[in-house]
Amino acid sequence: MHDIRALRDTPDLYEKAWAAKGRSGAAAEALALDQQVRAARTASEAAQARRNELSRRIGQAKAAKDETEAARLLAEVEALKTEAAGDAEREKAAEETLRDLLASLPNLPAPETPEGEDESGNVEVRRWGEPFALAAPRNHADLGEALDLMDFEAAARMSGARFVVLKGRLARLERALGQFMLDMQTLEHGYTEVSPPLLVRDAAAFGTGQLPKFSEDLFRTTDGRWLIPTAEVSLTNLVREQILPAEVLPLRLTALTPCFRSEAGASGRDTRGMIRQHQFYKVELVSITEPDQSDAEHERMVTCAEAVLKRLDLPFRTML
Repeated sequence: MHDIRALRDTPDLYEKAWAAKGRSGAAAEALALDQQVRAARTASEAAQARRNELSRRIGQAKAAKDETEAARLLAEVEALKTEAAGDAEREKAAEETLRDLLASLPNLPAPETPEGEDESGNVEVRRWGEPFALAAPRNHADLGEALDLMDFEAAARMSGARFVVLKGRLARLERALGQFMLDMQTLEHGYTEVSPPLLVRDAAAFGTGQLPKFSEDLFRTTDGRWLIPTAEVSLTNLVREQILPAEVLPLRLTALTPCFRSEAGASGRDTRGMIRQHQFYKVELVSITEPDQSDAEHERMVTCAEAVLKRLDLPFRTML
């Protein structure tokens, strides 16, 4: 949720950032709604002040036994009640619309982030290693099925599309990779391992930006909870509604969890293999730090992720 006070102070910054993400005019729309909220609130406060004054005068009129004046003032109070109710309704409606708008708007990109329509606009920051020269590369799904280590048909029979059964050495490799990554991040990079809940409430998903924008990409249970699409949701919510003393920061947290995504809108994309699965395992890294340390902590986190690929001798490119 964006802070309306920051938007009031630097509207041009927000408008430029949102326009780059296809939401041109959003800043002006939000500020107009904010003005409606403030105007309705001001009117409501003025009406309440007037009612207080009238109540005082009614008491004076009754003390003076001026029933005619007291009745006139009472009628004005009743009219103000109706007016105040309308102001309150307008304020509530504008607040709800503003809150929904701010919740739907994307984060502001870092100033150095390149603009582009898709991944072709990304910029290479660095690369490590040389890609392997394979004489006859094979699709991972074909290879896994040929080795009898992947079974997409069995998964489809029990669960539908976008699932896979891993068997034998490949199931063991998946388990070993997760353990390897956890050990590396905890023993070498100072992260604390967490085993978090996989089901969260609305507020937890909203607080990490999954709701409302990505509601269609999540799985929801019949009792209103959400299956996590990433352990980031659970790890970040560990500090929900808390004020942390600076001396405990940074908090560096990691978790290996199943992740669940409905992949809404992914029809026809990456239909074969283990990409865009409804269920998969992932090791997540989350840092809680002070704002002025955010950029440095992010770079450290990227380095921790790159270290995994280097240790596995997997060539990679780091992209902005």
